[in-house]
Amino acid sequence: MGTIRRFAGYLRMSVIGGVERRIDPGLQLEQAVSEARRQDVELRTQAARVIALRTEIELRLDRAVDDREKLHDHAAAALREADAAARRGDAATAEKMTRGARAAAVRLEVADATVEGLKLQYVAAREQAEQAKLAVEENALELERLSARRLELVSKLEQAKLQEQVNRAVAGLRRPVDSGAPTLDDIELRIERRMALASAAAELESASPEGQRRELERSLTEVAADRRLSQMREELGLSATVEPNALEARRDDSLDAP
Repeated sequence: MGTIRRFAGYLRMSVIGGVERRIDPGLQLEQAVSEARRQDVELRTQAARVIALRTEIELRLDRAVDDREKLHDHAAAALREADAAARRGDAATAEKMTRGARAAAVRLEVADATVEGLKLQYVAAREQAEQAKLAVEENALELERLSARRLELVSKLEQAKLQEQVNRAVAGLRRPVDSGAPTLDDIELRIERRMALASAAAELESASPEGQRRELERSLTEVAADRRLSQMREELGLSATVEPNALEARRDDSLDAP
């Protein structure tokens, strides 16, 4: 009992502090339960020896009682033969039977002492056997409780391991995916820098002589296109339409009017 309880305390300590230790708490649980089972087997073996001793003494007592009864019967039969011989006047036979009865009586005294001694041994052995059986039953119940406790602790240990995995995953999400890879903020900054450079290049291009020349050529081309459209309208007999630039100018004038 004390061994099982010590191992139960060992189980509790292994789970409380085992997560932080390098030794696997699951292995410690298995070792503790295995040791408790070994102790249970040893206790059962010792109890079996005690019970076997009780049975042996019981058998010896039964034989001693039988021997005593036989000696008693022999002594009684010898006395009856001696009495019958004495009545017949057969002194020699009477004397012989009397000596046989006396020898049987001596052996009967020894048998009585043996029986009484075996009775005392049997009472003690029976008490020890009952105590051994009670110890085995209590130890078996404690072992069942220990096994149930082990299952509970194993479940808690698995929960602790799962929580550790979750904690590591969350910590990993909080860290950059790769210390050498750019973050989203870095990528956005690079895109904005490229947009700014492209806009600046376009602005510089339009301000350069070459850019102004291309802008002038584009304007002249648009004016020539407008004239060609006007000629085509006249040839087709279509009414003149207001050009987009004129419409835009009129809209601006209406917005500027008070």
